[in-house]
Amino acid sequence: MKILVTGGAGFIGSNLVRRLLSDGVERVTVIDDFFSGFRSNLDGVDVEIIEGSILDPEALTRAAADAHAIVHLAARPSVPRSIKDPLASHHANATGSLAVLEAARASHSHVVLASSSSVYGANPVLPRVEDQRPMPISPYAVSKLAAESYALSYQAVYGVSVLPFRFFNVYGPRQAAGHAYAAVVPEFTSRALRGEALTVHGDGLQTRDFTFVDTVTEVLSLAAREQRRSAEPVNLALGSRSSLLDVIEMIERETGRPLLIEHTAVRPGDVRDSHADTARLRRLFPEITAVPLEQGITATVDWMRQSLLAR
Repeated sequence: MKILVTGGAGFIGSNLVRRLLSDGVERVTVIDDFFSGFRSNLDGVDVEIIEGSILDPEALTRAAADAHAIVHLAARPSVPRSIKDPLASHHANATGSLAVLEAARASHSHVVLASSSSVYGANPVLPRVEDQRPMPISPYAVSKLAAESYALSYQAVYGVSVLPFRFFNVYGPRQAAGHAYAAVVPEFTSRALRGEALTVHGDGLQTRDFTFVDTVTEVLSLAAREQRRSAEPVNLALGSRSSLLDVIEMIERETGRPLLIEHTAVRPGDVRDSHADTARLRRLFPEITAVPLEQGITATVDWMRQSLLAR
């Protein structure tokens, strides 16, 4: 069995590659242009690495050849980044996904695709149920909605087997901090360990359904290896709801120090609250292991502490 992971040198991708190998997948291939991923994330891992963009037809065709399944994670992440450069986000996330689906159609591969909870956008109803009307409020969210829509249309029209997941605030080891578009958990953790103030956009009471990366890779591995499919998008989250201030309190306990918080203006495109309905996920994956937020924060702080010491 061969599984291709697009964006396999990124945070989720590099964790997934390790999971696939531990689950007995014989061949794992990664295609990554290292825009947001790091080659060092795959140090010591027995995978074929093709350096290139999913927008490069030759590189993508070579990577997808003979693939049993493709887990499509390659993207230009971040809502603020998409607001700064919407065309680049569209090309990477929408056009790039279309290119992956074309490659899958040619190689007869199953496709597991990463969409985003950001597609719900301004829809005020909680929890987020997949049948709700998408109301994206950022170019990033629009590009992700386009990607999942393309995937479902390829299944309906061309018979390409697909499973589009809507990710909810994935966090954990190997998630980069220290840059303008860093996610909150690694950024808070890194700053806390360095003794720096934490920047919170808004009042900190905005909520997220934080999902530990090990839970995500468990689901993705099952979906790819067993070719589980769906005619509709599927939320990939635990159905929990925690505020940014809750997360900061947990990091304070783990680091053993009080943290200074600096509040700034709310960022354009940010969703106020996020909370997943998990009924569809539980039906498709009744065996998944849910990692509580406290346990995941402990693992993340431990990894970040070791990472900082190694520098």
